[in-house]
Amino acid sequence: MTPRNRILARIAVATALLLVRATSADVLPDDRADLFYSKYSGGGMDITGESVSVHKNITDNFALEGNYFIDKVSGASVDVLSQASQIKDERKQKTITAEFIHDKTTYTASYINSAERDYISNTVSFSLSQSMFGDLTTLNLGWSHTHDTVGENDGTALVPIITWLGHAEDTSYSVGLSQIFTKNLIVGATLQVITDDGYLANPYRSITYLDPTSAKGYSLASQVYPDTRTSTAVQTQAKYYLPYRAAVTGSYRYFRDTWGLIGNTYELDYTHPIANVWTLEGRFRFYKQNHANFYSNEFPFADAQNFLARDQDLAASENTTIGAKATYAFLTDGWKMFKRGTVTLDISRIQFHYLDFTDIKDYPDRLPNNAPLYQFDATVLQVYMSMYF
Repeated sequence: MTPRNRILARIAVATALLLVRATSADVLPDDRADLFYSKYSGGGMDITGESVSVHKNITDNFALEGNYFIDKVSGASVDVLSQASQIKDERKQKTITAEFIHDKTTYTASYINSAERDYISNTVSFSLSQSMFGDLTTLNLGWSHTHDTVGENDGTALVPIITWLGHAEDTSYSVGLSQIFTKNLIVGATLQVITDDGYLANPYRSITYLDPTSAKGYSLASQVYPDTRTSTAVQTQAKYYLPYRAAVTGSYRYFRDTWGLIGNTYELDYTHPIANVWTLEGRFRFYKQNHANFYSNEFPFADAQNFLARDQDLAASENTTIGAKATYAFLTDGWKMFKRGTVTLDISRIQFHYLDFTDIKDYPDRLPNNAPLYQFDATVLQVYMSMYF
């Protein structure tokens, strides 16, 4: 996973958790066990994920949760494939979370260890949620710190030779506020700031520069990134419950960092329950960003500037997501030790369009700026089951 993808993923997840938790009561959730499977296919990449988690209330106000997650990656993105490099790797992630409730305040602490052959990450986090004014207002505060060890596989997928390149640190701060305005309307906002320093580049991607001595007219060279970065994201969300028990949710997120990236995300979701058994959801999401200050699809010569990047994640781009989710509730009257269960199928289709990043893998005889702009479609499938006891 690239540094930028990790940052955006953390922002999205943390924001969602803050807004969801703000609408919950000051009681611990039921004991539960979850099984999860996911599959991503698109852009030359196939990623499958499998997860199991268990949440257990130890007392009325203290709970523990453990999660074990494995994802397997095969293939490579188009800018990595342009160097004839293939990826085949497996990541294992272990998470332990403790949750404590005192009066109107919920405290949560967690530790995450994630390891793959060329990347090791450890994260500690702490958050609190405080209900106020008759539970109409909820304040959320969060902090996390991650230490990453970054490596590069100089061998092959089957016979890896790992060279460790450096370390990266990031610290995240978040604050969220939600307000119940009416019995039908809940509004929330979240601010998150992340500071990164250390080795922040993707070692598997290269820049291109014009080279008259090359038969292709250009050559490849290593990327050079700044060793610091600060990212800021602000998200607002409103959820309105319709008279027939359905709900509409709209959200907007603004992202900006010190590398010059500016991103805007718009999302609209619709939720419709049927007979207390089915819950159907549909969503539409649009995201657009400009390119980083030191990004170029084609540099005029080697070492053209202090910092150099041709990472597709730092290019100007836009993507559109259409998704649907169906949840089925079963064992509604309970069965032995189980109170109830749910099973969910979630599928999304994403269209990626790059505005200044071209496909030199399929058009190696053209200069980068003369090749077609890159675009691809991806499908994300998720299936998960929860058993409450």
